Amino acid sequence: MSSRPRAAWPLVAVFTAGYLAAYLLPTIVGRLSVYLGLSTAQAGLVGSALLLSSASAGFCLAGRVETFGPRRPARIGLVLAVLGYGCAALAGSVPLVVLGAVVGGFGSGTATAVAAACIAAQRDPHRTSSLGLLSVSATAGALYLTIPHLGGGHRLPFASIALVAVCVWPATSRLGGSVPAGPAVPAPGRLPHRRSGLVLAGGMLVWSMAQNALWGVSSRIGVDQVGLSEVTIGAVFAAALGAGLLGVMGAGVLGARLGRAVPIGMGTVVIAASIVLSSSAGSVGSFATGEILWNTVYPVVLSYLIGLAASLDVRGRWAVLAGSASSVGVACGPVLGSVLSEEAGFPAMGLILGAVTLLVAVPVTAVALHTGGRPLVPGSVRRRGGAPAALLAVTTGAVPGAVPKLGAPEQAVTEISLPALRRRRPVRSAFRTAGPSGGGQSNAYASTSDR
Repeated sequence: MSSRPRAAWPLVAVFTAGYLAAYLLPTIVGRLSVYLGLSTAQAGLVGSALLLSSASAGFCLAGRVETFGPRRPARIGLVLAVLGYGCAALAGSVPLVVLGAVVGGFGSGTATAVAAACIAAQRDPHRTSSLGLLSVSATAGALYLTIPHLGGGHRLPFASIALVAVCVWPATSRLGGSVPAGPAVPAPGRLPHRRSGLVLAGGMLVWSMAQNALWGVSSRIGVDQVGLSEVTIGAVFAAALGAGLLGVMGAGVLGARLGRAVPIGMGTVVIAASIVLSSSAGSVGSFATGEILWNTVYPVVLSYLIGLAASLDVRGRWAVLAGSASSVGVACGPVLGSVLSEEAGFPAMGLILGAVTLLVAVPVTAVALHTGGRPLVPGSVRRRGGAPAALLAVTTGAVPGAVPKLGAPEQAVTEISLPALRRRRPVRSAFRTAGPSGGGQSNAYASTSDR
């Protein structure tokens, strides 16, 4: 994250407004089914329409946020969210509710795309995305504790999302007219890491679809299979999202010490086991255990996936495209979960989703390894034909801070071209080590080589 804290909190606020609809999906689907007379599959389709609209906004804005500046599209997204979700909250007919959900979803997707593009330009994208997930988890958890006690039918979840969008509006004045300060933004061109980016986007689509297939029908599992009331289910979800807060804080503290591959791979294995446990639950204990364990690890893995996508392109194009692909998976999840649960039952649905989650973990973890998911350890960075740089730094008395600490993310090596000399070739004696001179202080380690 930027060394200026105020550069991050507006992004966290916009991120929260954009992601909140997906977090409230179970209560939206459940209330549409109960209060508007829709079947589980029909209510899931409405949720899918909302999230597909959100994904389409991300695809439309990929690579264009820096052109318009973040403030204008963020405000447009928040206005659409307020109008769309407000209409869905006030309407009593199914067509108007669907129309409002689609318009609001497009606004949510616009806000999410702006946040994703700007997070990619931060010095530490993973930490900023972790703060965003922390904020949206806390907001959703508070709503899950509140909504079941207030009634309001299908209106209250939509009204809550619209109210959060209104509250976030003042934060957009701090976004400025350009991407927040960070690494230099390259000139427009082809997407870097195209193969890794496509694999990651496809993997996030399937990964998110499996997660939200369960999340979209979790309330129905609690009601139909376990026999819980809406108040009890709301308490379980709030506890699960509270555990998710702890998970996200742990991910923020852990940072890049283990790279990205280990948290993504191992976390996905735990998620798959949690899906099976939650979907096969027969008591409140097993249901709560599965939901809490799943929601503890899910945002952790998601924060590393978002950070991985952001690291592929500083302009944020892969962050937006991978996020939009994830939104497509989120949108298809409720329909997939509804169909699988109706055709095969909740336990069989869990086994299928768990297997899919494990399969998709392989290519996504491979991308994390291939694109720098390894931590910096002795031997991971070398000079040409020389010893490990980190090891040399320990043994040669380098200036503190001149060499990355052990466990820091692996640093890229840049080739420096020397200007051609007309009379003679450069020799080693023409160069010296870099760093402060004089005062008896040791110079920082630097490697040189003859051309």
